[in-house]
Amino acid sequence: MPHESNALIAQLRGTLTQRRYNPEVVHHYCRSARRFLSHLAERKIDLEAVTPVDVSNYLRITIRRFRTRHGYPPSWSRTTFLRTGIHALLRLALNRWPLEFATTDAGELLCRKVCDEYERWLSVERGLAASGISILMWEARHFCIWYIKRSATVSFTRLNVHDVDAYMDMRAPGLTRQSLKRVAVALRSLLKHLHRTGQTTANLAPHVVAPLLYAYEGIPSALSSDQVATVLEFAGKDRSPMGLRDFAILQLLATYGLRAGEVRHLRLGDVDWRRETLCINHSKTGARSLLPLLEPVGEALLGYLRHGRPQTDVREIFVRSRAPYGPMVSIYKAVRKRIEAAGVTPCGKRGSHSFRHARAVSLLRASVPRKVIGDVLGHRSTASTIPYLKLATEDLRAVALEVPAREV
Repeated sequence: MPHESNALIAQLRGTLTQRRYNPEVVHHYCRSARRFLSHLAERKIDLEAVTPVDVSNYLRITIRRFRTRHGYPPSWSRTTFLRTGIHALLRLALNRWPLEFATTDAGELLCRKVCDEYERWLSVERGLAASGISILMWEARHFCIWYIKRSATVSFTRLNVHDVDAYMDMRAPGLTRQSLKRVAVALRSLLKHLHRTGQTTANLAPHVVAPLLYAYEGIPSALSSDQVATVLEFAGKDRSPMGLRDFAILQLLATYGLRAGEVRHLRLGDVDWRRETLCINHSKTGARSLLPLLEPVGEALLGYLRHGRPQTDVREIFVRSRAPYGPMVSIYKAVRKRIEAAGVTPCGKRGSHSFRHARAVSLLRASVPRKVIGDVLGHRSTASTIPYLKLATEDLRAVALEVPAREV
């Protein structure tokens, strides 16, 4: 057993080193893993039989021992190293962690079955994008679990309008009208599927009451040109690897008005340095655009690729700043952090879309045709560009007619 443990720890150390983890992090992870293996050996628990409960029990025992010995609880970083090191060991040894254990609860089995069939229907028959499916599936799982607990039955046959209204009433507090509208749309989609597959006797989708939204009733939030310049100026002063990465992301957002997913999925092969072009795969429409690689963007990308991007085999340009160096999952936090660091306070959203809206305003003020603006932003229809026309409020004031004074 000790020989097997030593071999496993050596394999873990080699894997972490190969993924370019910091040597100090590798040391802490391996130490945590070795102590956990000793704990399992003392209690005669096979590594293949480890459950999340076993891990939680070990963490609780270790934290209690530390508190007894030192008189205070372990620090957050120490606890994180302890937990993450164990998880790294289990992912290496078991290939997948946390494990999905079979359940015997009839209600949970029904929820899983319905949701699995629903997900296949959304993907195969309706052909929805993965991002859209993810949003619909969250609401579907939430509703199924809620209804099974509420009705105390293992069937959807008794689902009625009162249950649908009760669910919407439960979801409504704290949501805006637009968010509640999304909930209603997702619920209608699920109810159609339940009726289509015979889970419900009636189609309850038309009975989902949602707030009425008017086309173009709101004004999209956008940064002003001065605010964009301020954010870029402050971000450009950070020459750390993370700073170079964030600055390149902001340059792409500010120059082309790209969506967050289009930036995250940008690959090394999408940049043609000889022809000075940039190929964009529009995540929402599936279309491809070939844009000129402007000098500020090119310089920012080169700075990151040469001095900021860690060595990794992934083809995406933007990767995590900490090991394992995989593609970025989200750029929202990075963008928001840079906006706040620059002291800019937007009136609305603080993510990548504020730069997209700002770019639309700049193109409108440059008298660029709406069709061209739509092409740059990756819109499938010119109607999608109409909401951005409301952003140029100063231009609208310039052509506003004077209201004649009332004669007394």
